[in-house]
Amino acid sequence: MDDKIRVERKRKFHGGGSASGGGEVVYGLGIVGAAIYFIQHSLSFWGVVIGLMKAIVWPAFVVYELLRSFFG
Repeated sequence: MDDKIRVERKRKFHGGGSASGGGEVVYGLGIVGAAIYFIQHSLSFWGVVIGLMKAIVWPAFVVYELLRSFFG
């Protein structure tokens, strides 16, 4: 009985399955790619800082443009 409880607690703490991490990897690669893109197009230090901030929130830009193209 003790082993069963330990396995259940471990499953709750660690997410329970191996398929839950796939989206996080894709999102992480997207952040790295967006950071490289935005940094290459910056001309100053503050451009790099803004580029890094844009890289973190790039999915919001994508969703906004998709919704604008569908409903705008």
